[in-house]
Amino acid sequence: MLDSQLAELAARLRRARRVTVMTGAGVSAASGIPTFRGDGGLWRRFRAEELATPEAFRSDPALVWEWYDWRRQKIAACEPNPAHHVLARWTNRSDGCTVITQNVDDLHLRAGTARLIRLHGSIWELSCWSRCGAAPWRDERAPLPVLPAVCPRCGGLARPAVVWFGEALSADDVDQARRACACDVFIAAGTSAIVYPAAGLLDEARSAGAFTAEINTETTAATSGVDVSLQGAAEVILPELEGL
Repeated sequence: MLDSQLAELAARLRRARRVTVMTGAGVSAASGIPTFRGDGGLWRRFRAEELATPEAFRSDPALVWEWYDWRRQKIAACEPNPAHHVLARWTNRSDGCTVITQNVDDLHLRAGTARLIRLHGSIWELSCWSRCGAAPWRDERAPLPVLPAVCPRCGGLARPAVVWFGEALSADDVDQARRACACDVFIAAGTSAIVYPAAGLLDEARSAGAFTAEINTETTAATSGVDVSLQGAAEVILPELEGL
């Protein structure tokens, strides 16, 4: 069954003029990206929902930055895996291929992905907490020399330029993602695609007539609604697809 579904999706991809791939945490898992709680120590006492919020930052910016600095150091030691490299090649071979990611690790960028839409921002970018007018800036130092980080323009607190729980996504990013739903093939890889806006994008692509596929290590709430469901790791399935 898996072989026939792989073959069908590969055939659809060969004929497609526009392909959109939406990725989630499962695509970065093989690179060793840690979970929110990490592998021990302080962060086992906190859930992401307790730290990745404006309220948490307002209450204890040093604590939130300590967590993000720990995550940045972990991510800095990771490398893009075969899934990232396949998608990068697809976007560079065709202007009709777009990658939308829910991940903030920027491994897609490090692999060379073109036209990447980052719905949740980047852990490597900072912005002014007070919104003094400074444009978000990139800082890849890990660890950061000063915590909590400060804004180079006003000297006030800086925050990670990521979308926290309770915050709205960038309207421009959402608009770009919605436009990418007008495609021939839409693949959800390494994401359950049940939390909005991810779920909405999959539904929108399906409604627009796209052939939809899911690549995940386990079945999800989205599985029954896609045309093809490939159960397996993205770093295995995507190179197999590319080779067919």
